[in-house]
Amino acid sequence: MTETQTFSIASIPGDGIGGEVVAAGLRVLDTVAKLSEGTIAFDVTEYPWSSEYYLEHGHYIPEGGLEELQGHDAIYFGAVGSSEVPDHTSLWGLRLAITQPFDQWANIRPVTFMPGVESPLRKADDTDLDWVVVRENSEGEYAGMGGRNLSGRGPGNEVALQTSLHTEKGCERIIRFAFDLARTRAVKKVSSVTKSNAQQYGMVLWDEVFTRIAEEYPDVETESVLVDAMSAKFVLHPEDLSVVVASNLHADILSDLGSALAGSLGLAASANLNPEKRFPSMFEPVHGSAPDIAGQGVSNPIGAISSASLMLDQFGLTAEALQIRQAIENVTGAGILPRDLGGDSNTLEMTEAIVAQLEEIHAKTSVPSAAK
Repeated sequence: MTETQTFSIASIPGDGIGGEVVAAGLRVLDTVAKLSEGTIAFDVTEYPWSSEYYLEHGHYIPEGGLEELQGHDAIYFGAVGSSEVPDHTSLWGLRLAITQPFDQWANIRPVTFMPGVESPLRKADDTDLDWVVVRENSEGEYAGMGGRNLSGRGPGNEVALQTSLHTEKGCERIIRFAFDLARTRAVKKVSSVTKSNAQQYGMVLWDEVFTRIAEEYPDVETESVLVDAMSAKFVLHPEDLSVVVASNLHADILSDLGSALAGSLGLAASANLNPEKRFPSMFEPVHGSAPDIAGQGVSNPIGAISSASLMLDQFGLTAEALQIRQAIENVTGAGILPRDLGGDSNTLEMTEAIVAQLEEIHAKTSVPSAAK
């Protein structure tokens, strides 16, 4: 008999549409387990940490919560954000309260142009576009260093300081990660995003580390581009991109631009990785809680399902991850689209269509399960 490989997943649906899209992703993972014929299993524990939980208890994560999360193989996250809680409170109270102590320093955000999805880019009509944004996820502009002072001077006299933190270690590990990733892609190129003309300390350190690391990868093409010029390049010359590596804030903004150019933020998947696997990694769509459509059953589950496929990659289930991504492309290519992409399919209909395609792909392929 073949031994079952069981993966423990902590599910945190969070706020808004988070619960809807996480449920869709778990439905797909259930299908993967079923198709594995007993060789793969997912043990899912749901945590009710949300803004509603915060308003009731005064905190997002209870005492001992991180220690409990650490016992899982991965975290599957929906969204956080509510009109009843300030955004900085919810972000630092839940998402960053996980990514920072778990040192999930590599945030991977693929920019994927799917068949059947109309892009605002004219080049997408006749050019193969596919790149990935690698985001430094532990320091930079999101280090949380600074403070507010001098409020006693009266209205209009308070001072706020927000300090970016760039360490040589932090720069080196994310840049090296980007080069290693580029070596696995058809186009072996790394584009570094900087702003060293204005940020003469942190970003100059970033540039120097990039130049040093690049010398170790003579097989990988490189370029260094100012962030404002890179935003223009995303629109005007996206065919030149393969791996884009940037600081926390720059990559956050650019990856959203990339997803919008691909058709919708609802497509965007991400992985918050602790590559050393000292802590579990966290996988989440990047579209946010979307309170305007929460509870209506019309949210786009593709970003969450794609994030689940990235989770399978992390588990070493590469064949299963590829089948999920192929199923998504088959569905969009057949013109089955959610509302944010101009279609009329709701969340459940999109999910069931992807599940049906996944079952069909599995029936046709002879590739054995990675867990066998």
